[in-house]
Amino acid sequence: MALAAAPANLAGKQSLRVVIIGDPGTGKSSLVVSAATERFPDDVPRVLPPTRLPIDYFADRIPITIVDTSSSPEQRPKLIAECQSADVVVLAYACDQPATLERLSSFWFPELRRFQLEAPVIVVGCKLDLRGEEQGTLEAVMAPIMGTFREIETCIECSALRQIQVREVFYYAQKAVLYPTAPLFDQEAQTLKLRCMRALKRIFILCDHDRDGALSDVELNDFQVICFNAPLQPNEIIGVKRAIQEKLAEGVNENGLTLTGFLFLHTLFIENGKLVTTWTVLRKFGYDNELKLRDDLIPAIKRAPDQTLELTSKVIDFLRGIFNMFDTDNDGALQPAEIKDLFSTAPENPWSSHLYKNCAENNVLGGLSFEGFISKWTLMTLQHPSNSFANLIYVGYSGDFDSAFTTTRKRRVDRKKKQTQRNVFQCYVFGPKRAGKTALLQSFLKRQPCDAPPVNGEQFAANTVELPDGTRKTLVMREISEGDVVPLLSDKESLAPCDVAVIVYDSSDEVSWQRARELLVQVATCGKNTGYEVPCLIVAAKDDLDQSPLALQDSTRVSHDMGIETPIPISVRLMDLNNIFCRIVHAAQQPHLSIPETEAGKTRRQYRQLLNRSLTVVSVGAAVAVVGVAAYRVYAARKNASS
Repeated sequence: MALAAAPANLAGKQSLRVVIIGDPGTGKSSLVVSAATERFPDDVPRVLPPTRLPIDYFADRIPITIVDTSSSPEQRPKLIAECQSADVVVLAYACDQPATLERLSSFWFPELRRFQLEAPVIVVGCKLDLRGEEQGTLEAVMAPIMGTFREIETCIECSALRQIQVREVFYYAQKAVLYPTAPLFDQEAQTLKLRCMRALKRIFILCDHDRDGALSDVELNDFQVICFNAPLQPNEIIGVKRAIQEKLAEGVNENGLTLTGFLFLHTLFIENGKLVTTWTVLRKFGYDNELKLRDDLIPAIKRAPDQTLELTSKVIDFLRGIFNMFDTDNDGALQPAEIKDLFSTAPENPWSSHLYKNCAENNVLGGLSFEGFISKWTLMTLQHPSNSFANLIYVGYSGDFDSAFTTTRKRRVDRKKKQTQRNVFQCYVFGPKRAGKTALLQSFLKRQPCDAPPVNGEQFAANTVELPDGTRKTLVMREISEGDVVPLLSDKESLAPCDVAVIVYDSSDEVSWQRARELLVQVATCGKNTGYEVPCLIVAAKDDLDQSPLALQDSTRVSHDMGIETPIPISVRLMDLNNIFCRIVHAAQQPHLSIPETEAGKTRRQYRQLLNRSLTVVSVGAAVAVVGVAAYRVYAARKNASS
């Protein structure tokens, strides 16, 4: 007993665009006219203008536009452009012209593959009324072609003259768009695609209320009602389980339908052409055609550039439960296989990109502690809050967006109030090449630089920092390569999310300091010009080497002149870090201090002070003059009275 089908879903589309292609004389234009007018045309132009089918052509009233095309060589660019903008392509051949059938394999499908057509393809044999019996059945004719070109969704024959299966051509075209095979099923391997299996696994887990790894009769019936608004009768449930168990013994156990059986059931649906059933299930649980959560389920995030999102305590408690659930060996850390299993209900592992691979502290066995686990979620929330929320849903979080994240106060407000309530701080690490930036980040993760795998692109390091008063804050450090500084700072909002900037230089190299000084001025100037001023610290790295006296002297003078702390010496090689990470957090917690002042800024400040003093003098002078006039009037009045 198959599960009942539900009404069609447009999957986000407002209308469908059907492009019809094929050799000349195959009956393309006649098919279009016959579909639109329900009669065979006496005379038809070589290529029709775009034709809109009546709005009530199908019960779901989805607007369908059919675009006719020419196969002439001079029209080839237009044909390709139309195909690439199509929702579905109808490829026609003539049943009475075997050469047009052969051209499907020799020309048309290789051509469609050449320009990487992504739309589904429906093959239509036109002029069915002229097909001879010696040509064989549709199944016999199309089987070799469908075996070679798996992108074919459906094959059908029709007759525009006799009005045979004309409507069905566009029904299957519409169905191929609304319920496509490609996202669900690998035609070559004849198996469900990975994303489809991941989505169905999540749905299975959501419906397995007692968490026993199987859908009981009650849970299976609840699932049916949720998806199709119709219950299953007891004998129907028995029939479904028996049909699965006969073909796959492990598909059913004493508790009910297993995950293996659930996936197998949907494989059967797809193989039997009942894609509507699987798509109805997926869409009921919020999936789009790419098997991701629909955009409307992820709220639009409205915040100022200098505001960030942080995980709430509710989400951290949820993630603690998830962490413990997947820590199957109870060693207090998640191994790579356990993390892979944790994200097996998401479209993909969000931490597989280079951004997250080495951004948190691991133990000697490569396991991720709970603090490291939360650090990665914190980084994902900072960088891609929408993606963070989507993945929370994928792993089972049922709360809304506002319960998952809190929005921080604007940094500009923090600076005015001279305090911040943030629990997560982002630090940008600037410095010339070979100054020790990467080594600083790696030391934050308790790694020696030689232990760090080479990384291309942005590097991040996220970890918790315990402060002297016992409180813990999360610090996210972002390394800015020297070549990325100008492009970064050219964006007026680039420093908005930055809570503190660290300028690193090689203390043994005077040239390294000179370049670091330039970077410090660039950062300070950008902050001043954009209004996103940030506290800055200077780090004198490689303190285990012989220091450059000139660099030491000049860096001390510059820090004094700019009103920031003197350079902090560290040695990653000797693990003498001079409490650097606490000092970074401390600077971020005091957003009104350690803001460097450039010469230009100092000149503007001095000008404002001079202007204010001048106004004060003028005000005092005016006040004296007023008092003098008043005194003179009193004196004159008294003199007149005495006389």
